[in-house]
Amino acid sequence: MPARLPVDPYILALLGTVGLAALLPARGQAATVADGASTAAVALLFFLYGARLSTREALDGLRHWRLHLTVLACTFLLFPLLGLAARGLVPTLLTPPLYSGLLFLCLVPSTIQSSIAFTSMARGNVPAAICAGSFSSLAGIVLTPLLAAALLGNGAGGFSLDSLLEIVLQLLLPFLLGQALRRWVGGFLVRNKKVLGHVDRGSILLVVYAAFSAGMAAGIWHQVSVPRLGALLAVEAVLLAVMLLVSWYGAGRLGFGRADRVAIQFAGSKKSLAAGLPMASVLFGAHASLAVLPLMLFHQMQLMVCAVLARRRAQDPELPVAHVAEVSPAAQHPAARAR
Repeated sequence: MPARLPVDPYILALLGTVGLAALLPARGQAATVADGASTAAVALLFFLYGARLSTREALDGLRHWRLHLTVLACTFLLFPLLGLAARGLVPTLLTPPLYSGLLFLCLVPSTIQSSIAFTSMARGNVPAAICAGSFSSLAGIVLTPLLAAALLGNGAGGFSLDSLLEIVLQLLLPFLLGQALRRWVGGFLVRNKKVLGHVDRGSILLVVYAAFSAGMAAGIWHQVSVPRLGALLAVEAVLLAVMLLVSWYGAGRLGFGRADRVAIQFAGSKKSLAAGLPMASVLFGAHASLAVLPLMLFHQMQLMVCAVLARRRAQDPELPVAHVAEVSPAAQHPAARAR
């Protein structure tokens, strides 16, 4: 990240993909091919997620269960409650489609990579951040579609038998297959981590292109004005500020030490673009373009704010060694030391 303004290059690639879809959207037969390729890309993504997630490491982290439950409560309880409260901003500040995207953003699981990076930068409990991010991603496979069906209703396709089958086939089944084959493909994934990272990101770009191509056919840019985008950014800034404050001070009131509070703050306040984009393509179908816009904006905002915050946290006074060991029982996690 640049020293002052951590603009994620991948966000620029996503915005470029949106621009490409606006100028050259897939139409007719090309749209059918793009939609089929997007479906295959989503299945591949969740297969790779399942193959990479170490079930043993996640289970080993259960000894710090209070921290993980706190992060899960932030991600799948407090965030959705704030999203529901934002319904009062419709239609004054937000249009119904933008509000649906904002509420969907509140249902997405937490990040793994950036939570670990910021926790490490701030001298927090890195092993706890690893486990918390893994638990959140695993829970999100089930909880995000269920919460979307319950809270978004027809905006996410409803909770019909067809939508449930689509979720199982495109998300859950590939994930479970990846877990089942991890013993045989795990080594290959580790050796080719860099190449497969490009596969991940390329797959998500394909999902975004297909979604925004469909959105162009539906005329989404006639539904979003510049003032509405400004209002959306302001609402998301307030949402992020509230979660950063609640996760930090709430963790303190629950008796967590500094290292654990850092992990809770960074894992409990962020949302995963990598998990949210493919989920939106399955849950929203042709309406996915507007649904992912709030998530894309929030993702860049959280990177910029958390980078500044992590650098400030890194300047906190050092704690005595004995106290650090007392408040961070997961700090000796062998898998975390290896990372």
